[in-house]
Amino acid sequence: MLADRLEQWALAYIAEGELKGELKGELKGQLKGELKGRQEGEMLALQRLLSKRFGTLPADITRSISNASVETIERWFDMAIDAQQLSDIFKDD
Repeated sequence: MLADRLEQWALAYIAEGELKGELKGELKGQLKGELKGRQEGEMLALQRLLSKRFGTLPADITRSISNASVETIERWFDMAIDAQQLSDIFKDD
């Protein structure tokens, strides 16, 4: 009887741990997906702004934007608002 009860508790404890692990993994995946989505949105917004202001973007600029962090893209976006030319934005990068 006691052995059966201990086995039930152990199985319940293991199941609870597995469930917590699954939920933690799902949350990590969701947060990663949200960050990736934010980066893509910021990237597209910057490319659109630059294209409207300066015309077709050179491939190296597009590549740099695609590989940049959200923080870098946001900094470039802010700079693009007042920039006179593309080199004003990407001179340090």
